[in-house]
This record gives sequence, structure tokens and C-alpha cells, in this order.
Amino acid sequence: MALTKHCIGDYIELVLDMNTELKFGPDNVMGMTITKEIIPTKADVADTDLSRFIVVQPGDFIFNPRTHGKRIGFGYNNTGKAFVISWNNIAFRIKPTKKTEILADYLFLHFNRSEWDREACYRSWGSSTEVFSWEALCEMEIDIPPLPIQQRYVDVYKCMLANQQCYEFGLEDLKLTCDAYIDRLRRELPAQPIGKYISQSDERNTIGLQVDAVRGLSVSREMIPTKANMDGVSLTTYKLVSPGAIAYVSDTSRRGDKMSLSFNKTDETFLVSSISTVFVTDKKTLLPEYLMLFFGRSEFDRYARFHSWGSARETFDWADMCDVQIPIPDIKVQEAIVEIYNAYILRKEINEKLKDLIKDICPIVIKGSIEEAQKGA
Repeated sequence: MALTKHCIGDYIELVLDMNTELKFGPDNVMGMTITKEIIPTKADVADTDLSRFIVVQPGDFIFNPRTHGKRIGFGYNNTGKAFVISWNNIAFRIKPTKKTEILADYLFLHFNRSEWDREACYRSWGSSTEVFSWEALCEMEIDIPPLPIQQRYVDVYKCMLANQQCYEFGLEDLKLTCDAYIDRLRRELPAQPIGKYISQSDERNTIGLQVDAVRGLSVSREMIPTKANMDGVSLTTYKLVSPGAIAYVSDTSRRGDKMSLSFNKTDETFLVSSISTVFVTDKKTLLPEYLMLFFGRSEFDRYARFHSWGSARETFDWADMCDVQIPIPDIKVQEAIVEIYNAYILRKEINEKLKDLIKDICPIVIKGSIEEAQKGA
């Protein structure tokens, strides 16, 4: 037997409590993401009047009525403490009289599905800016299984979330270990210019690699499929980036104070634009993975920008790269540090997959709870 659908508006009410007494300051201002997380606001609120901000208590929900493509900025306060959000956003909670019918945790699982985002965006309206209104939210419908079934499926979700968060906590310990090891080397070993350990590679595409081998160099230190329009572009002048090679763009003036620099950690050979600089390390004395640990630090980006030069555009050329100084320990020590870092990267990738799995399980949990309720009806 099918469950009776209910309007969400019958179960929720607006939160209108304002921070009029300024009990909450700038450190208590939060925002929400399209991945349904609550995060500290990115806005500068140091000189903002916070008295108009909305107080969000544990168990309350928040959303940004301005849609972002195909997703809604949304959050659920399961932090155990109150915070404030901008009055431009909307906060709501389950009506006190309805808490015996629906759990806040279960309602969040309903919102934390791509199906809900699609319907919410469909119900949004506007020209230059599309808005998902409070009224549109209240008009949406929801199936509500009995409370014990809701609790059972919420417990499954929470168990998976707790396991992922425990895994993530251990992940940060690995990162701290790696960073501490590098800082210790910087204190104990003299820094050396890397110029005598690296050499340029200027091999061109004489082996016939096609456009699917072309890579862009990101400021996040990744080689990504090119976003450029390659129609009619000759690839014969493009440079080869062999496995283990590093490539960078010397122009530093238009990338938000970060260098476009990447390392080919795969077994494939890629192509990059001829304006890029490609080089390799002497692996007997300097591992490219070890060098990339230093290139990945914010200190290197600041160093590269400071030592860039030019008028219309600033560049960090090959001579500048060769002057970069880092501690270079014995190759065995480098290998040990790289192993720790590789373990961190692997665990980080696994953690992201776990987060995606938890995200994907929300529609499965909702569907399972509804089916169980229908069987028992």
C-alpha cells in the first residue's frame, strides 16, 4: 500500500529569531554549501551589523534561496551548538507539534539527495537570478514512514558517517606527520639550490600523440585534460611530459598568486603547450615526488611570485627555478617521506570515495524506508 504524500509545509516553520542582543559575533557566522554542509562564512563580516542575522539552533535547517546551477545551498545544524546566518538566507525547523511524526535527521536525508535538488531548481523562478522561495519549499511533497522506521534508517546513515569521520581524523594525522618531517628537515639541513639536480626536457611531439594526450597545468598541481579548443591546432610543437617529469607555466601574473605546475605521476606520456617548461630530476639524488612536496606548499607560491619579474606580465623563468633552495637529504630519507605522503594521498582519495558513497546512500535510505513502510501498511 502506498504511503500518503504530505506537503512539507505542514511539518516545518520559519526560524525568525534574530541576533538582536549580539550574543553571537563574527566567529559564529556560518554559511552552507551545495554539498549540504555548514561551513564558516567566507564573507568579511568584521564591520557588519550582526543584529539582523538569524540565530540557528541545533536541529534547525538553513538554505540559500538563490540557486547555484543545478543545486541548492543547504545545511542542517547537527553540530550541537547555535550559530548565526545572514538574513539573506532562510532558516526553518520542524514544528514542535510534528516532532512525533518526523525526525529532523530523516528530513535531512530527504533534502540530501540529487532528486530533491532537481525538483527544487525546477520550482525556482527568476530572470537574472533564480530563486527557490520558502513558499516553493512548503509546496513540495514528502512520504513519511512511521517514526521507528525513520530511526532505523537514520541509524544506518549515522553509522556510515561516523566511520568516515573516524577515517578522516586519522588522515589528518598522516598529513601532520609529513609536514612535521619536512619542517624538521628545513631546520636541521642546509638548503641547496635545486639547479644542479634538475634539467630541462625539450622533446617535441614527433611520436604522433593526439589531442587526448594534451594536458593543462592547474594551480592545484594537477595535470588535467585541456579545456582549450584544439580544433585545427598542430600538436607537433607541443612538448612531451614523460612519466616522472614536472611541467610549469612561467607566467605568474594572472593565476591568483599561484603557479600552474604539475607532476606526471602516471605511466603515460602527455603533451603540454610549447610555452610550458618541462624538466626532470636526477632521481639518484632528488626524487621528483619529494620536490613536489615543496612545490605544493604555499611558501613556494609566495616565493615564485616575489621572484617573478616583468612589465606587462611577470614570469618565473628557468634560472629562477634553478635558484629555488630546499633541504636535500639522503635518498632513503626522501623515499620515507614520499611513502608517508603517498599513503596520505591514497587515504585522502579513499576518504573522498567514502564521502561520495555516503552522499549516494541518501536516496537508497529514503527509498528503503518507504518500501519497508509500504510492506507493513
